[in-house]
Amino acid sequence: MVKHNNIVPNAHFHKDWQRRVKCFFDQPAKKKSRRLARAAKAAAVAPRPVDKLRPVVRCPTIRYNRKVRVGRGFTLEELSAAGISRKYAKTVGIAVDARRRNRSVAAKQANVARLQDYKARLVVFPRGSNQKPRGGDAAPEDTASATQISGINTIAKPDATPEFASIEEARAAGSAYKSLRINRAEAKLVGPRWKATQADD
Repeated sequence: MVKHNNIVPNAHFHKDWQRRVKCFFDQPAKKKSRRLARAAKAAAVAPRPVDKLRPVVRCPTIRYNRKVRVGRGFTLEELSAAGISRKYAKTVGIAVDARRRNRSVAAKQANVARLQDYKARLVVFPRGSNQKPRGGDAAPEDTASATQISGINTIAKPDATPEFASIEEARAAGSAYKSLRINRAEAKLVGPRWKATQADD
């Protein structure tokens, strides 16, 4: 007999759960095969970069907008400012996103500088194996010394070292609490003071 004021035992252990368990014993082998596939892809597209050049954007919402990450593609405004057409960008490994909009001048300028740096280091091979260089193609000596670059979308982390200041300077400036209370009172009394001046008139 069940003792004390506990829940009535009502366990349902009728499922054949051992037949539904999935094991991942091939995880080390899959890791190796993915690495070999990445290396094979890099060798197949060499000396072109493995990844497309992508912009640096800020994460959405107030919670994450302090973080920067790699975006989907450059906007048409950024490409235009860098002097690159939309059609040409897709042929030289630059990702394009026609839906994204520029809402920050600083972010736009940073991505334009990113495009211009990529454009300055770009080596465009002639089409075909025996064709002569045409307009926009690199010289034969540049194509001969071209190497494959990896990690073109790596974002440099900013220096997170805090800046220290003297507390005495802040104390000399006055009380932060007092200034906050004064400003709050001033904002609260804007309406009544304006109403009083209207009544006097």
